[in-house]
Amino acid sequence: MTRNYVVKCVYALVLLMLLYDNAATIHGEVKKCLEKERRALLTFKQGIRDDMGMLSTWKDDDDCCNWQGVTCSNQTGHVLRLHLRGSDSHYLIGQANTLIDLQNLEHLDLSGNDFLNSDISAHIGLFSKLTYLNLSAAEFGGSIPYQLGNLSQLQYLDLSNIYDLYGAIPPQLGNLTHLWYLDLSNNYLDGEIPSQLKHLRQLQYLDLGGETEQLSGAIPFESGDLPLLHTLKLAGEFVLKTKDAEWVSNLSFLKTLDLKSLSLGNSHQWLQMIRKHIPNLSELRLSDCSLSDNDVQFLFDIYFKNSPAFSLTILDFSSNMLTSSTFQLLSNFSSNLRELYLSYNNIVLSHPHYPNFPSLVILDLSYNNLTSSVFQGNFNFGSNLEQLDLSSCHLTETSFLVSATSMVNSSSSLVVLDLSSNLLTSNIFHWIFNFTANLHNLDLGGNLLEGPIPIGFAKAMNSLEDLDISNNKLQGDIPAFLGNICTLQTLELSNNNLSGDFSTFIQSSSWCNRHVFHVLSLSTNRITGMIPKSIRLLSELESLKLDGNSLRGEISETHLTSFSKLKDLDLSDNSLSLKFVPGWIPPFQLIGLGLASCKLGPNFPNWLHNQYQLYVLDISDAGIHSSVPEWFWHKLQHLQFLNMSHNNFEGAIPNLQLRFQVDACILDLSSNQYEGAIPSFFLHAENLILSENKFSDVSTLLCGNDTTAGLLVYLDLTNNQINGHLPDCWESVNTLLVLDLSNNKLSGKIPLSMGSLYNLKSLILRNNSLTGEIPSALKNCNNLFLLDVAQNLLSGPIPSWIGDKLQQLIILSLSENHFSGNISMHLCYLERLQVLDLSRNNLSNEIPTCTKNFSAISQRSINIPDGGPDFSLSQYIVNITFMWKGVESWFMHPEFSLTGIDLSGNHLSGEIPKEIGYLVGLHSLNLSRNNLNGEIPSEIGNLTLLDFLDLSRNELCGRIPTSLSQIDGMGVLDLSNNNLSGKIPSGGHMDTFGASFFEGNPNLCGQQLNKTCPEDMTPEKPQQPTTHDDSDFYEGLYMSLGFGFFTGFWGLLGPLLFWRAWRIAYVRFLNKVTDCIYVMVTLKIGRWIPHL
Repeated sequence: MTRNYVVKCVYALVLLMLLYDNAATIHGEVKKCLEKERRALLTFKQGIRDDMGMLSTWKDDDDCCNWQGVTCSNQTGHVLRLHLRGSDSHYLIGQANTLIDLQNLEHLDLSGNDFLNSDISAHIGLFSKLTYLNLSAAEFGGSIPYQLGNLSQLQYLDLSNIYDLYGAIPPQLGNLTHLWYLDLSNNYLDGEIPSQLKHLRQLQYLDLGGETEQLSGAIPFESGDLPLLHTLKLAGEFVLKTKDAEWVSNLSFLKTLDLKSLSLGNSHQWLQMIRKHIPNLSELRLSDCSLSDNDVQFLFDIYFKNSPAFSLTILDFSSNMLTSSTFQLLSNFSSNLRELYLSYNNIVLSHPHYPNFPSLVILDLSYNNLTSSVFQGNFNFGSNLEQLDLSSCHLTETSFLVSATSMVNSSSSLVVLDLSSNLLTSNIFHWIFNFTANLHNLDLGGNLLEGPIPIGFAKAMNSLEDLDISNNKLQGDIPAFLGNICTLQTLELSNNNLSGDFSTFIQSSSWCNRHVFHVLSLSTNRITGMIPKSIRLLSELESLKLDGNSLRGEISETHLTSFSKLKDLDLSDNSLSLKFVPGWIPPFQLIGLGLASCKLGPNFPNWLHNQYQLYVLDISDAGIHSSVPEWFWHKLQHLQFLNMSHNNFEGAIPNLQLRFQVDACILDLSSNQYEGAIPSFFLHAENLILSENKFSDVSTLLCGNDTTAGLLVYLDLTNNQINGHLPDCWESVNTLLVLDLSNNKLSGKIPLSMGSLYNLKSLILRNNSLTGEIPSALKNCNNLFLLDVAQNLLSGPIPSWIGDKLQQLIILSLSENHFSGNISMHLCYLERLQVLDLSRNNLSNEIPTCTKNFSAISQRSINIPDGGPDFSLSQYIVNITFMWKGVESWFMHPEFSLTGIDLSGNHLSGEIPKEIGYLVGLHSLNLSRNNLNGEIPSEIGNLTLLDFLDLSRNELCGRIPTSLSQIDGMGVLDLSNNNLSGKIPSGGHMDTFGASFFEGNPNLCGQQLNKTCPEDMTPEKPQQPTTHDDSDFYEGLYMSLGFGFFTGFWGLLGPLLFWRAWRIAYVRFLNKVTDCIYVMVTLKIGRWIPHL
């Protein structure tokens, strides 16, 4: 009796308190919020940027209990609830100042806002009365504060989808014994699940899964722990044990089971446990669990025989090893199944046997190989199917056949259809027109569609809301009829070959959808003309992308005045000029703005001052010639990407006390006229590109006061005016992966602190005036794949530790220095080496024969291993200068293609080692300007990939090996100025090289030198006595003599013998001649006698 009396008194007291509370409310005696707490809320507001007006009711002179999101106690005036949940369109930005003065807070929801990766305050543990805490998707950073374990009254804790939350799960969370909801999914948590969580016996919902979790080790729970769980989601690389399966098996209230990336295919106990739970589950997700068809059959086969009633509505077997047999099997399983996810498997469908799911609403078969599928009529997967994903399934036009018998089977239930990233042609339009009647979302991006979009598209797709036909080959004018689809909200036609006038497109459409039209993307087409002012009719636009076209003309504030909801604007790579009146304030708050190659200058665009939400900004090559106002640098705190390159920005950048609030910030200020010191706040960027400027000092960046917690991984300072010694404080940037200081005016020695760059993969110090030896401290940089210190004044021997410690090296360039001594045999330990440039030094002695150990160039193709030293650098721009075909050439990402050895311009002697013939992957070999002797080894002919071979200016002798003619692809061959002899081989490319490539070898001959070799000449034969071989000549001579004698004799004596008159005349002629001679002789004698 006494006990009942006490209970009644307690109930009566409670009733009186409630009546008093109501009476106080009725009579206007509600307490106002306390001044201390009001001030705490106003302080919180001061650290927040509220562009969407979520805190517009928070006025300094008002009662905070009336503010939006604030709930107070009617009796005490204490703030009990602070509910400021953000969304995609409305959210707060800034630092979350402490709310420690709100000691009576019971409910705190700051989810969906952007707190700029600031840490969750440790003061959160002081809210001792808190029962509800939701910080999900709130852009916090750091680790989970262990002080959360002090919130002994907490029942609901959601820290999911913060993404930048990392580290271990604090074991102090095990103190929250009243907790029934715990969600830590989609973060970067690692380590083991703390065993203290087993004390959460009231827990009903536990989510430690997601795409990014890195949890590992053993699962700490045993049978009987967390007995009230109805939802369990785990992801990670756990060590599965039998006791773990027993624990899950005894969770009698379990309705949702999600086990991602657990190797269940090899665990019979776990499969048996899941099999036991299946009749009671409403959701089962086993993605990436190494399941086979046999595993799935084991899970379900017993139920096919007994056919019990199931409540399972969601089933996810994506990213496993399943085939079509599993797909067919599941169709016989449950009439209640509404969602089925089978992406990333090995499913192949065969017509006409389609599995039928009478209740299925969502089906995902993406990333399977469905090339043999034939869809005649509607998709026969179920009469209630609304969403179908067949993206990346290798589908072709033959997969979608139209038959007369199937024309009537249009699918009226299908609302979302994804056929992106297949091999479909424009014939798919005809199929879609006939077999879909109520589509709201159609994705045909990444196919082979050509020609124009059919004219009947708008009429057939009159319910369409989202249309994506990007990344195809569409041609013709932009179809204006798309603007007549009154339900259309998103139009994505980027990366096609569309042409026509943009003004005509805008002015020819009715735009009956203008009140719902949010996204227009026509990037990277061939669209011409001007942007008309009538575009402001599309006042609901949130994203407008027209970059990569041939648009021209001016853009004024009149064009943009109605775009109050615009978030993303990209007009880059057109011939547009933006001219706004001074003092113009845009009506929008942009997140992304691209104006590259548009004319903004010459003055800085001051209208950016009012853009508070910018996340991405590209104003490169915009014709700006001015200094940058100081207010702009403060905006860098919130930017993810900034490109101001290729302008004429000038002056020094102030060294402000700023810190970037976003991770992975990329700053590109290259190709400007910035000068002076590089400010220290740049250290908090991730990628910093400052090349082609006039910066003169890097010490402020590296050695300034603000050098803590640097995130810098890429630093490009090429082609500046940085002078003096390199600073010796590189410890502040030990996160660096790429450092390029080439083409500056640096002097002195390489500082020892560079050895602290343990993560460095690429170090380029080319073309400076650095002196001394390469410091041994660099041996600590054992992740280097590129080391380039060429064109300096470095001296001493080439360190042997390069080969011993830097075994990840792919490119080593030490050319144009003063290195001396031998080429260390330790360099042969560099098995990954593809480029070795030691040219123009003072190296001597022989070339090591161990060069055959260069495994990477001992193969005809370069194999890039996944996760190898160069793989993680594919996202960064890495360049190298290399002498190619006698010209200094520039290569981007040389680790993927370039192979070469350059030892030219030294004092090397001895013979060319024949082992060089093992390097069959070489493209370039330069051994010129040395003292090499001996013959050219014939093994060089094995280097069939050679494009450049220079052995000139040595003392090589002997013949040119004929094997060189087998190198068909050789573009340059220089063997000049040696002592080579013999005939130059002919055939193949050898015939294309001119005389200059062989000159200076006096004993060489061949057609290339236009010099006949002795063995090619016709030899002179010795004179021999007359033989019967001359009988024809003498026979002709004798016949001529006989004929002449006969003619002369008979021509004179014949007439004298046969004609008497000729005979008398001839005798008289002879008498006269005789008398004449006698008289002349007598007279001569008579004159001669008197002189005696």
